[in-house]
Amino acid sequence: MNAPRPGAARPAVPGWGPAATWVVRGLGLTAAVAVAVTVWLGLWITPPDQTQHDLVRLVYVHPPIAWVSLYLAFGVAAVSSLLWLWPRTRSPFWDRLAASSVEVGAVFTALTLVTGSIWGRPTWGVWWVWDARLTSTALLFVLLLGYLAMRRVPADPDARARRCAAVALVAAADVPIVHFSVNWWRTLHQDATVLNANLSPTIHGSMAWTLLVGFVAFTLLFAWMLAVRYRIEVLSELVQESELDVALHERWAEGAEHVTREPDGVLT
Repeated sequence: MNAPRPGAARPAVPGWGPAATWVVRGLGLTAAVAVAVTVWLGLWITPPDQTQHDLVRLVYVHPPIAWVSLYLAFGVAAVSSLLWLWPRTRSPFWDRLAASSVEVGAVFTALTLVTGSIWGRPTWGVWWVWDARLTSTALLFVLLLGYLAMRRVPADPDARARRCAAVALVAAADVPIVHFSVNWWRTLHQDATVLNANLSPTIHGSMAWTLLVGFVAFTLLFAWMLAVRYRIEVLSELVQESELDVALHERWAEGAEHVTREPDGVLT
C-alpha cells in the first residue's frame, strides 16, 4: 500500500462512518478479551490431560485457528469469489472481501501449521511429517500465497479479479481434502476432536468449555481482522486513484508549459 503524502487529507471510505468505526473497535476489544480468557482458562483453570498432560493446552488454540483458516476464511473467499464471477452480483465489494479474507486466512493457515508442528514434536518425535492432513494443509498455504502473488501482478482490475476468483475456487477445492484426509487415509494426525464423522466431541467438562471459548474468540478475531483488512484495501485503492489523478494533472501542466502560441495564433 502506498502511503499518503504528508499533509494530505485522509480519504474517506464510502459507507464507513463513525458508527462502523466504533463497531469494529468494539469487535476488536471483544476479540482481545475473549482470546485472553481462552489463554487464562487454558493455562490456569483446566487440568492436565491423563495422556497428553500439559500438551493438551495446545488443543485450546490449534483447532480454533484451523477452524478459522479452513472454514471461515476459505468460506468467505469462495462465496465472495462466486458472487463476483456471477454477472448479476458482480461488484468490487466481493473482490475486496475475497482478497481480504484470503490474506487473513493465510495468516491463520501459517499459525495452524506452526501450532501443529509444536504439538507434533513431543507427540510424534518430529516437527514435520508428510502426513495427508499436514501435506494437504501445506498445499493450501501455498495456494493462498499464489493467490496473493496473483493480486500483485499488474493488470486491469476486472481481469485481476477474474483470475484471483478462479484461483480462490481452485484452492477451496482443497478444503474438503484437508477435512476428510484423516478419514480417507491412515494418517498420524488424530481424528477431529469436535467436527468428527459422528459429530460427537471427544472432549468434556472444563476442557470442552475452554475449547468452545477458543472457537468464539478466534472467530471474533477473524471478523475484526477481516473488517480492518477490507478497510485498508479500500483506502489503498483510493490513495492509488488520488495519486494517479495528481500525476495526470502534473503531466497536463508540464505539457501546457511547453505549448506556446505564435503571433498568427498557431499553437506550437
